[in-house]
Amino acid sequence: RGVGVDWSGVVPASGWVDLPTYAFDHRHYWLHPTGSATDAVSLGQASADHPLLGAVVQLPQSDGLVFTSRLSLRTHPWLADHAVGGAVIVPGTGMVELAVRAGDEAGCTVLDELVIEAPLVVPEQGGVRVQVALSGPNEAGSRTVHVYSRRDDGTGAWMRHATGMLSATPSGGGTGFDFIAWPPPGAEQVHVGDFYDDLAERGYAYGPAFQGLRAVWRRGEEIFAEAALPEDLRKEAGRFAVHPALLDAALQAATVGAVEEPAEPVLAFAWNGLVLHAVGASALRVRLAPFGPDALSVEAADETGEPVLTMDSLVSRPVSAERPGAAGEVRESIFQVDWTERPPAQGADTQSWVPVVTPDDVTALAEGTHVPSAAVLNAVGADAALAASARVLEILQAWLAVPVLEETLLVVRTCGAVAAGGDHTVTDPAAAAVWGLVRSAQTENPGRIVLLDTDPAAEGDARSLVDSVLATGEPQIAVRGTTLFVPRLARATQNSNSPVTFGPEGTVLVSGAGSLGGLMARHLVTRHAVRHLVLASRQGPDADGVMDLVAELTGQGAEVSAVACDLSDRSEVAELLASISDLTGVVHTAGVFDDGVIGALTADRLASVFAPKVDAVRHLDELTRGTNLDAFVVFSSVAGVIGGGGQGNYAAANAYLDAAMAHRRGAGLPGLSLAWGLWERSTGMAAHLSTVDHARAGRGGVLEMTRAEGLAMFDIGLRTDRALLVPIKLDLEAMRADVADGGTLPHLLRGLVRVARPAARAAASTEGDGLVRRLAGLAPAEQEAVLVDVVRGQVAVVLGHAGPEAVRADTAFTDAGFDSLTSVELRNKLRETTGLKLPATMVFDHPTPLVLARHLRAELLPDGAAKAHDMDEERLRHALASIPLARLREAGLMDALAELAALGEPDVAAVGVDEADEERPIAELDVDDLVQLAFDDE
Repeated sequence: RGVGVDWSGVVPASGWVDLPTYAFDHRHYWLHPTGSATDAVSLGQASADHPLLGAVVQLPQSDGLVFTSRLSLRTHPWLADHAVGGAVIVPGTGMVELAVRAGDEAGCTVLDELVIEAPLVVPEQGGVRVQVALSGPNEAGSRTVHVYSRRDDGTGAWMRHATGMLSATPSGGGTGFDFIAWPPPGAEQVHVGDFYDDLAERGYAYGPAFQGLRAVWRRGEEIFAEAALPEDLRKEAGRFAVHPALLDAALQAATVGAVEEPAEPVLAFAWNGLVLHAVGASALRVRLAPFGPDALSVEAADETGEPVLTMDSLVSRPVSAERPGAAGEVRESIFQVDWTERPPAQGADTQSWVPVVTPDDVTALAEGTHVPSAAVLNAVGADAALAASARVLEILQAWLAVPVLEETLLVVRTCGAVAAGGDHTVTDPAAAAVWGLVRSAQTENPGRIVLLDTDPAAEGDARSLVDSVLATGEPQIAVRGTTLFVPRLARATQNSNSPVTFGPEGTVLVSGAGSLGGLMARHLVTRHAVRHLVLASRQGPDADGVMDLVAELTGQGAEVSAVACDLSDRSEVAELLASISDLTGVVHTAGVFDDGVIGALTADRLASVFAPKVDAVRHLDELTRGTNLDAFVVFSSVAGVIGGGGQGNYAAANAYLDAAMAHRRGAGLPGLSLAWGLWERSTGMAAHLSTVDHARAGRGGVLEMTRAEGLAMFDIGLRTDRALLVPIKLDLEAMRADVADGGTLPHLLRGLVRVARPAARAAASTEGDGLVRRLAGLAPAEQEAVLVDVVRGQVAVVLGHAGPEAVRADTAFTDAGFDSLTSVELRNKLRETTGLKLPATMVFDHPTPLVLARHLRAELLPDGAAKAHDMDEERLRHALASIPLARLREAGLMDALAELAALGEPDVAAVGVDEADEERPIAELDVDDLVQLAFDDE
């Protein structure tokens, strides 16, 4: 901002004044612009000076380098011209460019090897963060290079896309081929007119930037080609070593006129011995020659014949025709359950606890004079899964129905139910079913139940463990020896040395006639080349759409039969397996739903859900133990891992499947359980879920996966060395935001979501009666209005409405769409908000938001009145200002108020006050009026 100068003095009539004779003071009073605070240098980095890389940081200890960048279709629009199978992916030549640029910074100019592990997908919206990490030099001066990416919003894990090695010494001084004579003598030209149309039919959607192939010649097994950048990209060519679009176009020549076209798209996989001799070319001459099976040697020169690039070999491999970028996108959505060591709590208090064995024990405990701090239900035994789960269900129902036990923890103890410790085995799948059931009970009733699994080799009861376990505050814990372990979800990263395969010669049994069964049958035929399938379900060929599926797959060359078999019947399963002489794989997708909260479940409802899962898998497991299977894959559910509210029976059945596969793996047999998250609504078990169910999942950070994503997760899971995997799409940023907004995070997810430290609070805010304090200064009608808004707001959240305005205060909860599960969810949310102990039957006892709000008011404010000392200053001022002066005079308060206001003796003449002022509130009077009223008795 400028500063003006005021020249004071008399201005002559002419309007002119004499300027001062001294020199002007050359001081500036405006702000000088400085460099951007967000450029590389200001952030402590160095500019990478490359179109695909933004900055570079040198690592002090290792002498390594890290290059950073952000790629998007807005900042790099030419990348949109490289789409394969519907996904925009960075070409392999782009990975090479990144690695070469990193090597140049460290003086390592030879790319000895670069292996592309997963495509780097550029999303349609937003961008992707990229890092190129270069290690410090080894003894020979070579360095490793890795290319990583992460979602633009900073969520999710870093994914590695390429890994390689760089060195400083080139293997040769140039090309071994003479590019001066061009085209080469004896080479026959190949027509390329329809080349890009043919590529489009095979899944390569190449736009103008990548349509640079101009001419192709063949001479024996040699291929020669010319490629050039389009005019709009030539101005940028000088900033690249070799522009990725140019090199990609040159390498396309290898597929021109191929006798046998591959069934799936083929992408560059391994680059070996690449040396650059010149940079910035806008056109290339290239020679491709065979180099062993499935590999080519590459030499390239500029338009004058001078060498540009040599490469010992380039290896390509096919990728999924449906979505080649899917593996890269969904790899971070494959999770595993890790059992991490938990240090014992120091100074754990001794708890008073008693054992409970039957529902009668719970009743007696509730009627006794002493309520203990904990009770232990010993679920260790030789019961089958259904019997063990039904016994625990009865005790859970009795426990949760007694209000007097609200503050008492129920510890459910099992033995060998989970794969904690170092061996990752499960010795009792039936006990695992109990864990699934109790996990759902924990979800519905937070803070009331603890799961404890003890070492199968341990002897004695849990008396010595209870104190240390309860002191951790963890809802689920396993003890192995003297070590405590807690479950945490983590991304699966360990690839298998012997991945699951489906041999083309054997027969694969697929159970279940639902959409998932059909989806997997198609996938096994089209992707895994399975040629013999048996589709088993209760209805067999009479199931909807099954015979159409059989005809479809038969038309693709597979032998498919649909058979009727009740897999929960051991004799029928034995007969079915006896009819398949060459069984090599089992994929079990069958299952049924019968949702209900813990209080609504029965032994029969457990049995109906257990039949197609627990019984069927147990029979298939036992009856194939003598068969040399390549694969045994079961479709489970994340409900058994995390605990699905309202799905106790389903969670129990699926937890059994997870444990059964771990038990098989422990015996040296193939076994994989996929505990699926939420599929898109038209697929599998997700088809029965309501809009409210999907809204609930979305609030919890669970996203729907498409069929393509699910199939990609299935394929990735086959290559991961675990008995249990959890394929689920999670919005970790939404979870983090929910926690920051006061929400709770399941302990199982605390390894994925880093919760910020809580902000320091003032003393008044640490009290747990914030809502009570808010209500205390209000009139009864205002209190009721506030609580109605609280209830409406939580109802809107539970039902997935945009806001509380969509909820009528006088509409019955049942008419609004509440069921037992949403009722429990609303109860839990209002318990967190109010701190009250509310029963699960709350919405049935108080059927509308208005009635419920009145009940909450009666519980929060038993005396029904606000205390004067709870009023804040502003509210008190407002109340006093609204009182007519006549009432203050009648109460004899005028003198006291005048004294407190420090008006003193005014040295003014008395001023008459109109009688009407007697009924005017203080807020309407001016100072003179107030002074006169205060002293008008004199």
